[in-house]
Amino acid sequence: MALCARALLRRGHPPKTPAKVFLVPGRIEVLGKHTDYAGGRSLLAAVERGFTLVSTERDQPRVWVEALDLRDAVDFEIRPDLQPGIGWTNYPMTTVRRLARNFSELRRGVDVALSSDLPPASGMSSSSALIIGIFLCLAAANRLQDRPLFREAITDLDALASYLAAVESGQGFGRLAGDSGVGTHGGSEDHTAILQARERTLLQYRFVPAARERTLPMLSGYRFALAASGVQAEKTGAMREHYNRASALARALRDLWIRSGGAPAVSLAAALRSSPDAADRLRALLQSPERLGFPPRDLAARLDHFVLESEVLIPAAANALAEGRLDRFGELVDESQRAAETLLGNQIPETVELARAARRLGAVAASAFGAGYGGSVWALVPETEVERFLSEWRSAYAADFPGRAGKAVFFSSDAGPAARRVA
Repeated sequence: MALCARALLRRGHPPKTPAKVFLVPGRIEVLGKHTDYAGGRSLLAAVERGFTLVSTERDQPRVWVEALDLRDAVDFEIRPDLQPGIGWTNYPMTTVRRLARNFSELRRGVDVALSSDLPPASGMSSSSALIIGIFLCLAAANRLQDRPLFREAITDLDALASYLAAVESGQGFGRLAGDSGVGTHGGSEDHTAILQARERTLLQYRFVPAARERTLPMLSGYRFALAASGVQAEKTGAMREHYNRASALARALRDLWIRSGGAPAVSLAAALRSSPDAADRLRALLQSPERLGFPPRDLAARLDHFVLESEVLIPAAANALAEGRLDRFGELVDESQRAAETLLGNQIPETVELARAARRLGAVAASAFGAGYGGSVWALVPETEVERFLSEWRSAYAADFPGRAGKAVFFSSDAGPAARRVA
């Protein structure tokens, strides 16, 4: 907070200028690999790292953002036809453009200095956290929560999370028109975890629409050990295409169901839940000569992964955790990791070996998380053993991937609190 405040002083703000401070965490996807945008389930927590944003209001419709960690800043006008930049500036500029399009009352700008201790592009949702942070700064400056259109469209935190996910993906949200977003076709899992997290609590959600199914207390005496692999899970270029393809496969399955006479469905999950034999009927349809748009085996693997992860493993793992059956919880998480490797196909050697090494070193459970094609792994370990575990985990990774070890980040975290304003 002090570093951010000093950045605003350097910009010329007098010392007594009123400022607002927001803390926005990243998130841990315990389970729920590529399930949310298809209406599936996720098991989530916030991480005890994230963004600190210090914001002052401006009378002019302009936004200035300095990212202290990147030693970079951007200054732009609040306009509905704003053309976002590339790299990190894409996220604040896309957020401001969408808000300007949806809310004509957005006339007051902000100066924002921000800093983050999240490993960047690590699968811990730094991009979603940044979007949420910029939104919170602008919403506070413009009193958006008091505007009739905002209150009508965004009725609670789940709706706000879904709206901010639509800002990121570019989708419309009720009467609030969409645009191009940042270029990824994701869901609202990240935004929901960041806005709804509770300390020492795991959340089980289903999506499209977002609805909390249950809360689970964090296991007493345990913490998450986290390893950011050093392979950045960038959602740009070829990696964006891989990410978006998983989303497109899920939509293609939903569309196939509807074209073949199935009940109308807003998501793949809705299609599967509309009939007890829906999954089997979809598998049979994949054997037909109909033009599918994707190879049938790719669609079959996507279907099998979604059914296993969302409909089988997450409810079973949550039950095992609630009942204290740690061996069973670990087995179910192992199955989720294997399915990501063999069916979803979004794992890389580094994340695969990090998960396996964590289990060999005694973790109750371990799994890669995030969009994939890079990113991080969590491991659940006794808090009395966490420092030893992290040291051994780091050493094992350095031995297996010496070229990655220098960029890898290892740390521990409890299930942390949600995004919040600091008084």
